[in-house]
Amino acid sequence: MKIGSICLKAVLSRLSVTVSAGELRNSDYDYEAPVAGTYELPVIKPAADGALLESNGKATNLSALTAGKITVVSFIYTRCGDGRACPYATSVLNLLQAASLKDDALAKNLRLVSLSFDPEYDTPKQLAEYASVVRDNDGGCEWHFVTPRSVAETAPILAAYGQAVNHKTDPRAAGGPFNHTLRVYLIDQERRIRNIYSTGTLDPRLVLADIRTLLLEKRAP
Repeated sequence: MKIGSICLKAVLSRLSVTVSAGELRNSDYDYEAPVAGTYELPVIKPAADGALLESNGKATNLSALTAGKITVVSFIYTRCGDGRACPYATSVLNLLQAASLKDDALAKNLRLVSLSFDPEYDTPKQLAEYASVVRDNDGGCEWHFVTPRSVAETAPILAAYGQAVNHKTDPRAAGGPFNHTLRVYLIDQERRIRNIYSTGTLDPRLVLADIRTLLLEKRAP
């Protein structure tokens, strides 16, 4: 299957070494990660809704997938071969799922959503195959792989989230047929966006600290 799997596996290997080594700083993010609960994450805006299909073909929507739990939403497409784009974002979600296997609070209160903006190629069947490659196991927190039914239903979702996507002139160009920005969203239990990560800020240490900050916020009187 065309998912840039070699690139994805390489990124996963590199990141897993970083996190297992005490979550220390690395060459990509050379700074001390913040301590959860020592800072606040202001509300950015409400999370938008949209009709989707799960990888098992069942209909759902973003409002259902972003309510009641802390949710990390990553816009991807499975044909992406740019190591600092979709494969990297997916590898960070893989690490979050791995962290939730060892943390009951994360397992119960965290949800991951990989949302494809390429519905013509990323059918539910394709997403199920993709999930089988990138998701190590079925334990830990929820991880949903979803796509709109059509390009027409994709456009308003992308616009609402400010996710820029356009076709390359040459669909066979290196890295895949789309130009797009890397955007990953942290959404709280009340469906409010609390952080937006890009290539320069999608540090798994920071994302984990932000998630745990929201968990502590939930427990505060």
